[in-house]
Amino acid sequence: MKFWNMPWGPPAFNVVDKALVESYVPPAGLPRVTYGLVEWATWTQTFATAVDSGTGPAVSSGGGIQAFQFAAEGKIAYADHLIETLKAKNLYNNFLPGLFEAMKTPAGYVAVPYQVDVRVWYYNKALLEKAGAEVPTDWPSYISAGKKLAKIGAYGFGLGGGSGNNVGSQVLVSLMIANGGGLFDEYQKPNCVTERNIEAMEFVLECYAAGMVAPGCAVYTLADVYNQWTAGKFAMGGSNMGLKTYTSGAASKDLVVMPPFKGPHGTEGTFMSPNNIMMYKETPTQAGSEAFLLWYLEHMHVLWDKGVFPDLPVQKSVEDSPAVKLDTELYDEASLWLPVGKTYGAPGGSALFAGIGAVDGAPPLLDFAQTMLEGKTSAKGALQTLQSAITSAL
Repeated sequence: MKFWNMPWGPPAFNVVDKALVESYVPPAGLPRVTYGLVEWATWTQTFATAVDSGTGPAVSSGGGIQAFQFAAEGKIAYADHLIETLKAKNLYNNFLPGLFEAMKTPAGYVAVPYQVDVRVWYYNKALLEKAGAEVPTDWPSYISAGKKLAKIGAYGFGLGGGSGNNVGSQVLVSLMIANGGGLFDEYQKPNCVTERNIEAMEFVLECYAAGMVAPGCAVYTLADVYNQWTAGKFAMGGSNMGLKTYTSGAASKDLVVMPPFKGPHGTEGTFMSPNNIMMYKETPTQAGSEAFLLWYLEHMHVLWDKGVFPDLPVQKSVEDSPAVKLDTELYDEASLWLPVGKTYGAPGGSALFAGIGAVDGAPPLLDFAQTMLEGKTSAKGALQTLQSAITSAL
């Protein structure tokens, strides 16, 4: 039976995760499990091709909305029976509240919670001190700090939009959410061209005009972005969690999680994704899928114990573990940014739904990010193009 996982952290994550999975000893009569790694750069194509052809995994993680998409295609084995088992074993209440509800559809639970991924902002403490800049508390002070950083050759809006880099587009959505906006209305319909979204993207263009955006960053991969942070060229910017684990050297040691900074209406927020693990109908045995996934949920604390999982745990026992409490970076991300996080469903709501697949790692939003980071557009024009592309994709 195949289990596919993503590179959720640095290379050590998949090394530890593979060893964990390979240590699984199934109950009598049920299959063992093989481990597969799916890279983010090609994850949508890899899963779509494999699942449609019947050569995919029995269990996998993946994009936050992936289970909803495959459920709509009749490919998902619903997790209702597994969840009843979790309740019977008194494991259900160990999960943080509201996460199972996010996986529920009228037909059943499409997946079980795995971890929570939040977009956070960082700054390089040494570079801000060198530039004589203060840690931003709102958009005007962010621009002010960025201009001072530009004078010492550092960029204050560190971001990338290249191949496989979904983080850049999610950070732009984070700014919309922080300003009370987002991509969908309360009816789960695309609603990109709003005053709050225009205002947020005008802030991005203002950063560009102030020399805070690195030339060529529109094609920066995640590796390129990490290299810019490591080299001390990026001094402030939005990022995926655990930035220190992807960087090295003196600059990495100077990275600090920035508290949320307020938009012009006094609001704050960010993008968050409650990611999950799903089961597929294409499996040697559904009993085998459920037995393995139950075991994995009981043992995945090892990933945080060994410090290789930079995302937030979904189980209370793991969140309260010494390993997590001693990780100051993870603690700051959880305490500062998780409380203001919203999903792609914002501002209409935080419920996940299949339509989000039109933006999650998809061309409309990736193209939008590149356009914005090139700085050769108007905020309203870019949002209108995004609106049309999402509508067409849906």
